[in-house]
Amino acid sequence: MKRSEVEAARERACEMLASAEIVITDEERDDMEVIDLGLSEFERTGLMLVVYINTDRYCAKELIMFPRQTCPEHRHPRLEADPGKMETFRCRWGKVWLCFEGDPTSAPKARVPKGSEDYYTVFHEVELNPGDQYTIPSDTLHWFQADDEGAIVSEFSSTSRDEHDVFTDPRISRAPVIEEG
Repeated sequence: MKRSEVEAARERACEMLASAEIVITDEERDDMEVIDLGLSEFERTGLMLVVYINTDRYCAKELIMFPRQTCPEHRHPRLEADPGKMETFRCRWGKVWLCFEGDPTSAPKARVPKGSEDYYTVFHEVELNPGDQYTIPSDTLHWFQADDEGAIVSEFSSTSRDEHDVFTDPRISRAPVIEEG
């Protein structure tokens, strides 16, 4: 992504947070991660992260997603003595569909991004509206998508080691590449 695109995404995410009356500090705004996952399709696949805290015991974040934006299928694997990240998603604004391992939902509302169909394998869907929450066990395949208005989701979890996430799509790179311009 170009630096100008990163800044535009941050500004848009801050507007969504303000609309939801979620206050973040200037430092949190400046540190907001704009995650495009190396696919160059940020409006479709990606999200923004505000990390409040991430220690060796727990983590708290805001996930900001634009309309129909998808965080692709992945899992948080076991790492030596660490059982992998267990996370609770709590919808704060908008609506999000969370898909994970289990019996497929007969009429899912989340849509796999075109061209990525081979990389989505789990289709048990839970709809989260403001105030709803759901906990994903560690090392569980999952993905999620915002509705047509976008969504803001608080994540509470054990320690986050995002660099070790395993994505079903081998094209994905978790490390951001920001170009000037």
